[in-house]
Amino acid sequence: MAKKAVVLLAEGFEEVEAVTPIDYLRRAGVDVTTAAIGGTAAVKGARGIQVIADTTLAELAGRAGEFDAVIVPGGMPGAANLAASKEVSSLLTDMAAADKLVCAICASPAVVLAPLGLLSGKKFTCYPDMEKQVSGGTWSEDKVVIDGGIITSRSAGTAGDFAAAIISKLIDEAAGKKIADAVLL
Repeated sequence: MAKKAVVLLAEGFEEVEAVTPIDYLRRAGVDVTTAAIGGTAAVKGARGIQVIADTTLAELAGRAGEFDAVIVPGGMPGAANLAASKEVSSLLTDMAAADKLVCAICASPAVVLAPLGLLSGKKFTCYPDMEKQVSGGTWSEDKVVIDGGIITSRSAGTAGDFAAAIISKLIDEAAGKKIADAVLL
């Protein structure tokens, strides 16, 4: 049975950090659902690129157990918009409590995960200097950091490595390497 992931999209998301994981995970055979935060499926990214999500987070209410991973792109004000959503907070804490993968990149580890306590006692990475907003975790300069079920990454420039790491944890290392090799990562 295919693994399932949900990618959360809020106004102002970083396009590369959302679309790269969606693309790479789908190449690896992961069933990826994009979920918009707010009342409409149309979401505009930080660079003005509009994406039509598969559904809205409200429509996924009560279905969090279906997913093996949740992916939180960064970008501003996208990360702040995600952090302001009670539905996002609930989904992330529920997924973490169920030992599902919680994956965040760029500003989102500091802005979205840290306030929920999801980085406490964890090694993590994020966009440079945003680590100063995080207490209780151990910051790393690595492109991608995996600590248990938490996967974090630094920026749009590391989105491919981030996606390959998610695939490696969801499926296996060979699948992650296969996609990385296929896209010449």
